[in-house]
Amino acid sequence: MDGNGNSHVGYSYLHNAVDDHSRLAYSEILPDEKKDTAAAFWQRAQTFFAGNGITVQQLLTDNGACYKSHFWRDTLRDAGITYKRTRPYRPQTNGKVERFNRSLLDEWAYAQPYTSETERRNAYPRWLHTYNHHRGHTALNGQPPASRVPNLTGLYS
Repeated sequence: MDGNGNSHVGYSYLHNAVDDHSRLAYSEILPDEKKDTAAAFWQRAQTFFAGNGITVQQLLTDNGACYKSHFWRDTLRDAGITYKRTRPYRPQTNGKVERFNRSLLDEWAYAQPYTSETERRNAYPRWLHTYNHHRGHTALNGQPPASRVPNLTGLYS
């Protein structure tokens, strides 16, 4: 139970990072939104982006509690990343991630009736691969995010 008496049993939380230039997304389904979970996610996301030739210099997040912690701030500072949060109640400030969230809801989470949460989770890596490597984006002239990533160019077709 949380502090409001609500049970979160059965809930999963999507943690998402989207590169501003390419729209390449890194995402994981995790059990909570705690500061340690968010910081560990970010470290894996940063490794993913670095492995694809993307150097993260700045990070923009929403105002979730995990992103207000000193642990989060210190994790980013230690990585040499400038950090800011969106203005409260202004999700459009974080537009690329919000658009990614809408796409994943429409094209993965609710795209078909799943017989179980396990089935839904198992479909996620494939959807994310399709999003990054095959799905055209209007903002990218119909090309997928991988087309704008130096280490992935030519590997997306």
